[in-house]
Amino acid sequence: MEIKYTKHFLNRLEDIFSETDYMLRYEKGNFQSGYCILKDTRIAIVNKYYSLDGKINSLLEILKQIDINTKDLSEKNRKLFQEINQTQLSF
Repeated sequence: MEIKYTKHFLNRLEDIFSETDYMLRYEKGNFQSGYCILKDTRIAIVNKYYSLDGKINSLLEILKQIDINTKDLSEKNRKLFQEINQTQLSF
């Protein structure tokens, strides 16, 4: 899967989060990796001052780390999520 660094692709990633138990928030902070995952409360926080590329990379990393029940996802988002999990990230 080729990762496209566009606003549309960012919206598609955010759409996956909207169908899960995790709440995605953009907040200011100096997270070392650009994001923070609070697994007990199911919140993912991404640095709001990150560039579009940084936000997309952070969301991709988060999606690879958290447990998502794919049965809760729509068909379109399930397919995208499976492609993301099969893709090896390289920065």
